Amino acid sequence: MREKTHAFLAGAVRHMDCEAYRVGGMADHVHLAVRLSRTLSVADLVKEVKTASSKWLKEGDSEFNGFYWQQGYGAFSVGMSQKDTLLHYIDTQEEHHRTRTFQEEYRYFLSKYATDYNERYVWD
Repeated sequence: MREKTHAFLAGAVRHMDCEAYRVGGMADHVHLAVRLSRTLSVADLVKEVKTASSKWLKEGDSEFNGFYWQQGYGAFSVGMSQKDTLLHYIDTQEEHHRTRTFQEEYRYFLSKYATDYNERYVWD
C-alpha cells in the first residue's frame, strides 16, 4: 500500500502543476521532493495533497476509514545543487531510520534550519 500511496501523492503534486522529484518515507511520515509551481504556496499544496490523499485512502479501503494526516507539516527548501543528496536521503529512509526515529530526525531538521518551535505543538 505504501508504494501506491506514494504514487498517488506524486500524481496529486503533478495535478497541482508542480513537479514531484521523489516521494518516499516510512509508516509514520512521508517525504516529498517537489518543485513548487510559481503560483502556488507551500500551504496550499500541502492542504490539497493531504485532502486528496485522505479521500483516496478512505474510499479505496475501509481499513483507512479512521485515517488522517496530522495538522502540521515541515517544509524545507534546498538548492538544485543539493537535489541528488535529497533524493538519496528519501530513497534510503528505511536504512536511515534504523538509527534515528522520525521525532529525532524532525527535531534535528528544526535545529539545523534554526526554526523555533514549541514541543507541545509539534506532534498531534
